Amino acid sequence: MQTPLPTLTQRFCDDPSHPQLVRELVPLGEVRRYRKGSILIHEADAGDTLFVVVDGRVKVYCTDDNDKEITFGVIGPGEYFGEMALDGGPRAASVVTLESTVCALLTRNTLLGFIARQPEFALHLLSKVIRRARMATNSARNLAFVDVYGRLSQCLLGLATPQEDGTQKITERLTHQEIASRTGCSREMVSRILKDLENGGYVRIENRQIVLMQPLPARW
Repeated sequence: MQTPLPTLTQRFCDDPSHPQLVRELVPLGEVRRYRKGSILIHEADAGDTLFVVVDGRVKVYCTDDNDKEITFGVIGPGEYFGEMALDGGPRAASVVTLESTVCALLTRNTLLGFIARQPEFALHLLSKVIRRARMATNSARNLAFVDVYGRLSQCLLGLATPQEDGTQKITERLTHQEIASRTGCSREMVSRILKDLENGGYVRIENRQIVLMQPLPARW
């Protein structure tokens, strides 16, 4: 049985792990629930809505004319997206839900009114835009100058969480295609590298989760 939206919203607003200003912003929006696989934003569409994730996760991505996909990131509770279109321009990327997700939708006018009352949120918004611009620059740099193995190892290390036994685990259950989309390479190449790392004792697949058993080699 699904948790009612008002309950989820209140739980979010009472959770101190989320930024205070974001918790104040959520009640001003329209809270909606989306099924897994719902497209919330289409790249290049016009839009003036900011989405705050209250529950669940979404993926930000782009595709080319051949349906080749590159993933820019995964966003969870307490984060927001859609701010790049608040200047009236087109959406810079597409967004899809990875699981059942609840978002608060805020119009441009609502957001501007909130900033007028809470001007410090403008700094929060600006820092978010700068951080995402830096990530996009870093992704472009990696695609241009770092080989496939280097991008894959960076991706694995960035997702892994240290464990008490000294290993590192990626708790998110990622398919080889999802990893390929995040690293800008083919699924076949990801499968080949992971198999070699597994044979070399560097990684172990456990319940569809990747465990890094020891530091990854500098070269493949």
